[in-house]
Amino acid sequence: MLRYTLMRLGIFVGCLVVVWGLVYSGLAPRGLGDSNGLWIVLLALLISAPISFVVLRKERDRASERIVQRVDRAKANLEANRNMEDTADEAARTQGQAQGQAS
Repeated sequence: MLRYTLMRLGIFVGCLVVVWGLVYSGLAPRGLGDSNGLWIVLLALLISAPISFVVLRKERDRASERIVQRVDRAKANLEANRNMEDTADEAARTQGQAQGQAS
């Protein structure tokens, strides 16, 4: 997941540099008044999102598979804990009934 995040951040930074160059060279429009920095960041986000969606598809699929494996492992551990609790509860009830009948 960290790898995907870093790759996505890299694409954003690349787009930010390109947009900054285009704005300051006059090829892309400048923002209104003092909003030039915000304009550059928003434009870079707008451009990097679809690029990341297409370019990082395989990495996103790998990350989601790892997440699914972790969730499945956590579910299995919870189920194992429930089974252990049920077994311990049954043993305690059986022992209590045996002691009650012995008295």
